[in-house]
Amino acid sequence: MTIATEEYISADLEPSYVSGKTYVTRRRVTRIDAAVMLSIAIFLITVIPSRLIVPGMTDVGRPGLVVGLALFIWWVLARFTPNLSMTGPQPMRWALMFFLVSALISYAIGFMRGLTTIESNAADRMMLYLMCFSGVLLTAADGVPNWIRLRGVLKVLVACAAVVGFIGILQYVTKVDYTLYLNIPGLQVKTEALGFEVRGSGIRVASTTTHYIELAAFLAMVLPFAIHFALFAGTPQRRRASAIACFVIAAGVGVTVSRTGIIALGVTMLCLFPVWKWRTRYNIGIMAVGLLAALGAVSSGLVRTIFGLFDNASDNSSINARTERYPMAFHYISQRPWFGRGTGTWVPPQYQVMDNQWLITLLSVGIVGAVTIAALHITGITLAWLAYRRATELADKHLCAALISTQIIALLVAATFDSMSLSYSTYVMTLALMAGLCGTVWRLTHPARTIRTSTTRWFL
Repeated sequence: MTIATEEYISADLEPSYVSGKTYVTRRRVTRIDAAVMLSIAIFLITVIPSRLIVPGMTDVGRPGLVVGLALFIWWVLARFTPNLSMTGPQPMRWALMFFLVSALISYAIGFMRGLTTIESNAADRMMLYLMCFSGVLLTAADGVPNWIRLRGVLKVLVACAAVVGFIGILQYVTKVDYTLYLNIPGLQVKTEALGFEVRGSGIRVASTTTHYIELAAFLAMVLPFAIHFALFAGTPQRRRASAIACFVIAAGVGVTVSRTGIIALGVTMLCLFPVWKWRTRYNIGIMAVGLLAALGAVSSGLVRTIFGLFDNASDNSSINARTERYPMAFHYISQRPWFGRGTGTWVPPQYQVMDNQWLITLLSVGIVGAVTIAALHITGITLAWLAYRRATELADKHLCAALISTQIIALLVAATFDSMSLSYSTYVMTLALMAGLCGTVWRLTHPARTIRTSTTRWFL
């Protein structure tokens, strides 16, 4: 039998390539699988404005988070139900388990310490939030069955990011917040819209996200995959469409006027540069220059403001405001160094905003929790690197390098804003997806077929 598809791997006969009931005892072919559910979660968490929630719910009431919680419940059922069992190892499960156990211990220690009402409610919400995070990560790591479905999820992510970036560009150009008109029937407004902030000679926009920095970090994390499809999509039309998405997403980072976004873009370029051919490097360079020219044409002072973000850091009020809080933070950390004050209990307005996730992690879950979070990212980097080494196709290697860049971005930008906060759920759920897909590419490139095809036998 001949299978005419470029995605076919001769070592595997994936059930998704055959019809009827072939290999039905191994995995049932379904119309609604993990990739579909992840795509729905991506759309809901990115395109719907962050201020809209399911009526009567708290900060975890965003529709995308509700789907993430449902995915976590599904995954737990899949582990304990014989007919829904998953086979094969998955290192991301263990890395996540250590993180969740440390968070649970800190959660219990917080209540033993005694919490205020604000702290208690915040701790409960954070545990629910971590379930949503885990649901997306585990579903991606264990449930995506093959390369076709993996690329399908990423295409949805790139398309949604392009929409979010385009809204941000329109906001910057017209100085009108179009998200105020994105009212979804059945959802209620949780918070007021952020509005615009003047920085330098321009303004900062947040599009559908909660904050300008979150928009920058989210778009920068998705940009590597837009570049990937611009290089490796199956048809010229799709490559051109992906190139346009690259331009829109990168411009969206620019109009946030954020150091975090610029740092994240730099990490992306450093991670992908070794994989590119010289022709690709040249094209990307020309595109970057063209983007700067376009931003300069839109606002003559925008490019100057962006470069000015990194001038004379010692006199920068934004950086100084962060560093001035460090002595106070380390004072609290020294009181409860190992497991912290309690998961999710460092919450404004009772405590100051740190604008540094690593400090908040040390304050909330201590050194042990910070180590497990770092280990989660490092595990993702390691798995994607192993998949990079195993992959034989340039497209697969490039995809693995893009996933590596997302975890390095996560490690670095956590020092610039409260990246795991409940307020920044668009970025956090995207990060969960990226970490899970690091486990996916490790599984799909594994030499053992029983690991490559490790997934549920039934979903819906």
